[in-house]
Amino acid sequence: MSKNFRVSADIGGTFTDIVYQDVETGRCGAAKVLSTPDNPALAVLKGIDQVLGADGTLAFFVHGTTVGLNALLTRKGSKVALLTNENFRDIYTIQGNNRGEIFSIQWDKPEPLTPLEHTYTVAGRIAASGEELDPLRLSDLDTLVDACKREGYEAIAISLLFSFNNAAHEIAVRDYLAARLPDVQLVMSHEVSPEWREFERTSTTVTDAYLAPVVRKYIATLQNEMGDRLPDGGSLHVMESNGGVMTAATATQTPLQTLLSGPVGGAIGGKSLSKATGRGNLICVDMGGTSFDASLVIDGLPSTSNEALLEGLPLQMSVVDIHVIGAGGGSIAWKEAGAARVGPQSAGSKPGPVCYGLGGTEPVVSDANLVLGRLDGANFGGGEMILDRDAAAAALAELGDDFDMNAEEMAQGVIDIVNAKMADAIRTITIQRGIDPREFSLVAFGGAGPAQAAALAQELEIKEVIIPVHPGAFSAWGMLQTDVKHDFKETLYSFWDQIDVATLDTAFAGLEQRGRTFLGDEGITGDRVAFERAIDFRYFGQEYVLTIPIAEGAINMDKIRADFDAAYLRQYGHNSPENRVEMANVRLAALGRLERPANAPPLPVAARPERSRDVWFAGTAHPTRIIDRNALDDGDAVQGPAIIEEVTSTTLLPPGWTAQLIEGGHMTLTKEDAA
Repeated sequence: MSKNFRVSADIGGTFTDIVYQDVETGRCGAAKVLSTPDNPALAVLKGIDQVLGADGTLAFFVHGTTVGLNALLTRKGSKVALLTNENFRDIYTIQGNNRGEIFSIQWDKPEPLTPLEHTYTVAGRIAASGEELDPLRLSDLDTLVDACKREGYEAIAISLLFSFNNAAHEIAVRDYLAARLPDVQLVMSHEVSPEWREFERTSTTVTDAYLAPVVRKYIATLQNEMGDRLPDGGSLHVMESNGGVMTAATATQTPLQTLLSGPVGGAIGGKSLSKATGRGNLICVDMGGTSFDASLVIDGLPSTSNEALLEGLPLQMSVVDIHVIGAGGGSIAWKEAGAARVGPQSAGSKPGPVCYGLGGTEPVVSDANLVLGRLDGANFGGGEMILDRDAAAAALAELGDDFDMNAEEMAQGVIDIVNAKMADAIRTITIQRGIDPREFSLVAFGGAGPAQAAALAQELEIKEVIIPVHPGAFSAWGMLQTDVKHDFKETLYSFWDQIDVATLDTAFAGLEQRGRTFLGDEGITGDRVAFERAIDFRYFGQEYVLTIPIAEGAINMDKIRADFDAAYLRQYGHNSPENRVEMANVRLAALGRLERPANAPPLPVAARPERSRDVWFAGTAHPTRIIDRNALDDGDAVQGPAIIEEVTSTTLLPPGWTAQLIEGGHMTLTKEDAA
């Protein structure tokens, strides 16, 4: 008898993670398959076939992808032309007044995604008030049309002054170009980011255009490859950078929203874990094969922002705050200037670590863990892959020759270096923001995260580590916990003591109507629709804003002002209640609740018998228990040293640490001397 499953796929640089949930029982299982960079859909299909078999069917499918992010980071996006107003050709090239590193004499201005020679202008002008100052001269566009045919532009970014107040000129330009360039993607700034600040809005629009053909081609390929495997109606969903999901059709129209769609799943999983365990403050760290992603859950909610900075270029978009560095299980260890380095280069899935036997020659973090006995070469990925310890040891010994170290000593050095890099990344999002990491629990996931978790916690004096269910595929698990979400905004500048409630109500009503239309197109109506309102505020004379949530119901002007003062005090340690306050933008998140079963304990899997082997800790080999996580029940405790294995990951439990299974199948790690 066939079964229905909700399935998610997290397509990473090294592995593609698959999580599947039985619609009837709510129980989940997980698997990992090597990614296929040339065609990511092949790994997704292999994973789905592996976990569902011939009888399983898809009731819902969502995936996160780094295709757009990788295109941006490697500068392999589409060829873009930029169109702006006459006499404002340099807006994007000059950039803003943020130097990035004020005191650095070696700082280089970020390289734009399209150079000045690919920027074109059109006469005509909209005023800041939204009134037309000068009529549009559409004949100027013929130069761009001719250049497009000559240069082969794949997309055109249209960013005209004050289009967020009056989009008439951008729409007219689009219609003119669409009639003459039907195969070129046209992106308008008032649709991508209807918000003030010329450079930031232009940068956001150019980035969206840069990604549009790449993301559209990828999604079309994935849909075609999956074919009959897709749920009824042939639809698939994609994670958004804001922590929600959208249909593939929407993703092709708003490719910018897919930039962080892979890493954000872990933060959303952290939100669900926070609610299930009652732990409000979490540091979520995802160590995969290529990168290390760190994010915060504060008072049960992921930390978010209304802007992002990628490759030094600003993006006006709602995102879950995620700090990313190049440190993963596949990060390459190498020598530079007489010192050992680890990352950011990664061996990826091809050729992969030396121990994979797929052609890799440079040792990586996973090779070091294998040599130290922390990975089982005969039981990696549930026995799907056999690892070559001798090859890994030889590669590490060769690198160690430069430092008078043997293979085991060099392996420990590699682990120490990558742990230090990851600890610094966590300090960036905590201590540097005035947050004490000791007041948080550390949630460690990703294929390599649980092996480094105890060392990270000890470095940062964190008292509790949580290894969630299916840790190696936890980002994919998080994707099954979210809902449809899309953000709408409108610039509405005024002094707070001069704006009236009716004006705010009208602005929010307009955004709400757009939200209902969007959710209706996504197939969500009625009581499954909800909205979250917010306003951007700043003190008079300041440049940047804080976003303050607005409660449901009638707008209470005094309470909102008090909320801003309180938020400012929390953020900066002081405030100015006597100062006037300006509002800049109104924001609305449209939420569409998806039907899902309640989470249940993981699907039962037969446990392998306990065994033992020597594992290196702090330069000494210790006889160590090897335990299958599936053999543990709620409340069971394990004393270190021990290694707890499962299909998607391996948890390292050093001497003096205790692991215990808690409700929901999650596992805590605590140190004996922790207060």
